[in-house]
Amino acid sequence: MKDTQESKPIIYLIVPCYNEEEIINLSAESLDSKLQNLINNKSINKQSKIIFVNDGSKDNTLELLKELKNQNIIIINLSRNYGHQNALLAGLEYAIDKCDCAISLDCDLQDDINAIDSMIERFNNGYEVVYGVRDDRSSDSFFKRFSAERFYDLMNFLGVKIVKNHADYRALSNRAIKSLLSFKEVNLFIRGIIPLLGYKSCAIFYKRNARVAGKSKYPFFKMLSFAFDGITSFSVQPLRILSILGAIISITSLFFGIWALVVYFMGGTISGWTSMVVPMYFLGGVQIFGLGILGEYIGKIYKESKARPRYFVDSIID
Repeated sequence: MKDTQESKPIIYLIVPCYNEEEIINLSAESLDSKLQNLINNKSINKQSKIIFVNDGSKDNTLELLKELKNQNIIIINLSRNYGHQNALLAGLEYAIDKCDCAISLDCDLQDDINAIDSMIERFNNGYEVVYGVRDDRSSDSFFKRFSAERFYDLMNFLGVKIVKNHADYRALSNRAIKSLLSFKEVNLFIRGIIPLLGYKSCAIFYKRNARVAGKSKYPFFKMLSFAFDGITSFSVQPLRILSILGAIISITSLFFGIWALVVYFMGGTISGWTSMVVPMYFLGGVQIFGLGILGEYIGKIYKESKARPRYFVDSIID
C-alpha cells in the first residue's frame, strides 16, 4: 500500500481550559505550530485538529478563542464549569468518531508538546494508550513534591493502580476512547480508569516546563478534594480500615475494662481525669471521622443513582 498522507492517522489534540486568558493565545499558537509541522512532515493526516474545551471560564478565554481565525481549531463551549475531568470527557466524546487517536494535554503548556511526536510514533507501533510521565519533580516546591509522592503511595496502598507521575497528558486510540466512554459513572476518575482498560500501553518521559503565565487551577484544597474523590471512587479500603480500627479499639477497651475490675476487687482505685476523658475524646473523634468517610461513600451512591449528565455543551465553534 502506498504510504501517503491520507493513510496517516487523524490526530485530535484535546485541551481543556478554564480562566486561561493570560496564556490562551500562546497556547493556541504553539499547538497550531506543532500540529502544522506534523502535517507538513506527513506524520499525521491533514484532517487533524485541536479542540479547546472552554470549561465555563469567567474571564475572556472564550472571547479570545473566538478571535482565532484558524481552520485547525475547534472550540467546545460548556454551559458552565463542570471540572477538568468532565471537560476532557467532552472533548473526547466529540472526537470519538472523527479521529484515530486523541492526545489530551493541559492548556498551560507545562506539558512538553514535543513529546507529541513520540506519542504518535508509539501509536503507529500499535500502542493504544501512551502515558506522558514526568521524569522528575525538581521544578516543584518541596511541599508539592512531597504531597504528590505521598498521594501516589497512598493510592497504591489502597489498591488503586495509577501510573506514578502521570496526570492527563496521554494518547488514546479510538478504541480506547470508546471503552473509556462506556464507563457510566458520574464522577469518573480518568487516571484510575485508563489502566483498567487493559489495552497495550507504554510510557514516554518528559520534563515538565514552568508555567509561562497565569496561575495553577489546582490549589491545595482542590488537589486534596481530587485525591479524595479518586480514593473513594476506586477503593473500599478506607471502610475496611475503619472496621479494623473499630475492632482494635473494642478489644483494647475490653482489656482495659478487665484491668479496671481486677484493680477494683484488689482494693485499689482508678484515679485521674485524663484516663477517662482522653479515651472519650479519642473515640468521639474516630466516630466522627468514620461517619465522614461513610457519608462520602453514601454521597457518591446518591449522585450515581440520579445518573445526571456529566456536562452540557452550550456551543461548538468549528
